[in-house]
Amino acid sequence: MNVANNTIPQRTVYPILFTIAFTHFINDLLQAIIPSVYPMLKTSFSLSFAQIGMITFTFQVMASLLQPFIGIYTDRKPQPYSLAIGMGFTLAGLILLSQSSGYYSILVAVGCVGIGSSVFHPESSRVAYLASGGKRGLAQSIFQLGGNAGSATGPLLVALIVIPYGRGNIIWFTLVAILGIMILLKIAAWYKAHLIMRAAGKAGHLAEEHHHLSKQKVIASFIILILLIFSKYFYLVSMTNYFTFYLIEQFHLSIQQSQLFLFAFLAAVAAGTLLGGPLGDRFGRKYVIWFSILGAAPFTLMLPHANLFWTGVLAVITGVIIASAFSAILVYAQELIPGKVGMVSGLFFGFAFGVAGIGSALLGRLADHSGIVYVFHICAFLPLLGIITGLLPNLGKKK
Repeated sequence: MNVANNTIPQRTVYPILFTIAFTHFINDLLQAIIPSVYPMLKTSFSLSFAQIGMITFTFQVMASLLQPFIGIYTDRKPQPYSLAIGMGFTLAGLILLSQSSGYYSILVAVGCVGIGSSVFHPESSRVAYLASGGKRGLAQSIFQLGGNAGSATGPLLVALIVIPYGRGNIIWFTLVAILGIMILLKIAAWYKAHLIMRAAGKAGHLAEEHHHLSKQKVIASFIILILLIFSKYFYLVSMTNYFTFYLIEQFHLSIQQSQLFLFAFLAAVAAGTLLGGPLGDRFGRKYVIWFSILGAAPFTLMLPHANLFWTGVLAVITGVIIASAFSAILVYAQELIPGKVGMVSGLFFGFAFGVAGIGSALLGRLADHSGIVYVFHICAFLPLLGIITGLLPNLGKKK
């Protein structure tokens, strides 16, 4: 990762891009431990669905509230070594979670993991942007692929390491967090060298593409994007946090069997993520967003009425389709406000986490009141909100 030349050419720096994607894999793998152990926590501490929802709410709120402010600050003053610091908070949260003695100590533990996420995402998104060489959709998809692959792998590892042997085995995941810190220190060195050369005028700048939209049109477009994020993540949280409970109640699966279905869904999400960015570069981000959210609706509407086999099939199809939206939405938003990569990344990552947290809390209460099956019948309609994508201006495809 040493910068040996006097200039940094405008090309995609794949070693850095894949390395930051791998740390995103680690970050989101560690976060995925939290919902993966919900059935165990529910049984061990006699928690209600509402309390499960509040655990997610605590994690997601801590992950969401800080991100826009960190993004705004680092737009002005980049902080390369904050990446490793963020992973340090995650490490502390995992240690606390493995040793938690009750509901409130669990809240503190997941709060630490949430802080780690809020520190990690804005600056890591900027590293992916700087390494993109102008291929922003591709870079964002590779970066997101790392995160979604981590989210998919987390439940699988929990099913193998934690569920059979006890919650204390979460402590083994601290080794993964330490590996992440070591890699991020290397990334930070590259990032810092890039900033020094850029300040000295030896590093090239990525060309910003400016549009001719009015301020009112930009604001209206942001509101539409926020509503689309709401639709996508409210549905996703129903799957990531409650799909295992749905399978256990509806089809009488064991915890480990339900985790395998969750892994299949999250693996499909990871695969779909890679499609959104490059397709947006080629055909225009608006069309990818439209297909990704509204196109998932037929499958989400069928899922609550399917048998076990078709539930798995529909979950995988839904995961592939709906996952391609975020990369396209994020790059579209960055093009709406050129030069504010940290702020836009922090805002959208933060809002996504916030929606997921609020959604989890509300869905937990709804599940306590009306049952987990009812939750899935209601959430099936959320992707229909994708129809409002038609109101977005077409920024054109990247040539």
